[in-house]
Amino acid sequence: MGVPLPQADGTEVSADGCGGSTRISAEERRKAERKRLPSWFRTTLPTGNAQTRFNATKSNVHEHGLNTVCEEARCPNIHDCWGRGTATFMIAGEVCTRGCRFCAVGTEKTPPPLNPNEPVELAEAVDRMGVSHAVITVVNRDDLADGGAEHYRNCIKAVHKRCPDVGLELLCSDLDGNLQALASLLNDLPIRVFAHNVECVPRLDSSVRDPRASFTQSLKILQEAKRLRPDLALKSSIMVGVGETDEEVVEAMQLLREVGVELITLGQYLQPSWKHLAVDRFPEPTTFAEWDQAAREMGFTAVASGPLVRSSYRAGLLWEEAMGGEPVVTRDSTGSAISHLNPSKDLLAINEARLSSEYKII
Repeated sequence: MGVPLPQADGTEVSADGCGGSTRISAEERRKAERKRLPSWFRTTLPTGNAQTRFNATKSNVHEHGLNTVCEEARCPNIHDCWGRGTATFMIAGEVCTRGCRFCAVGTEKTPPPLNPNEPVELAEAVDRMGVSHAVITVVNRDDLADGGAEHYRNCIKAVHKRCPDVGLELLCSDLDGNLQALASLLNDLPIRVFAHNVECVPRLDSSVRDPRASFTQSLKILQEAKRLRPDLALKSSIMVGVGETDEEVVEAMQLLREVGVELITLGQYLQPSWKHLAVDRFPEPTTFAEWDQAAREMGFTAVASGPLVRSSYRAGLLWEEAMGGEPVVTRDSTGSAISHLNPSKDLLAINEARLSSEYKII
């Protein structure tokens, strides 16, 4: 069974106190150093038709014993996404061949073999959930010659065959940079969005991601995907709070835009456990609004930027925005995404009021 890659050992350190020297473990020290969530870390629950749809989706999931990333990852936006017809499923196993320092997914050099029945089982799960947009995400499978591309293709085709009216989005790995495998995967693949996350700004690759991953390699995958399938909407995501500067986030977005990425999400990194990479900072909601504005000025056609935003946040609605629909930040907003397009949002207003109070001259 895979376990998350350890990020801290159990060595002890001394700490002087009134009673003399005491010994605390690295685990205790790391737990004590974990940052508390700021006051603006909250969202609202859906109401009306969205709440009704969420309840129906949840009943289907539990009645049929279905598994989604939404529940397993305890996503803060599960009510919002399920209430609006979007769900995320992870395929190719429960463990990954990589050990990125931010990720809670288990790591194994040689994971169990792929499940040959998974395409049919996935199609059944998507059908029974009754969603209108399904995000299919994957673990890295560096143990396979094609990085799992053929299996991903089989899964998506099975879902499309059973549920032809469901919009499909593939959140893909970098396939270890295998462009031939990418071409085989995307050839006539029935998806509307191809997504691949760069995760962090280029400078932080070595401290955040597995050594086999890099911003440069991710850009190549995204650029090639756009060349192969110009009809697809291209999407990526950046985590903040891992050591980057505000300027580096803007620079990373520009690099993504230059290779053809059209949809982008930006969200706050949260430490899964004391063993994982520590949170460096919590950017203010106003900063997320500024990144949202910068992304739109660069030409991104759909943007979701906010502390609680995750890479699959409102995925179906984000695609609709990219196709000319209403921005997700103004569409029955719950506060997870922050934007100057919706300046009256409580989180933004509260934050601005607090900053004004802090800097008032007395």
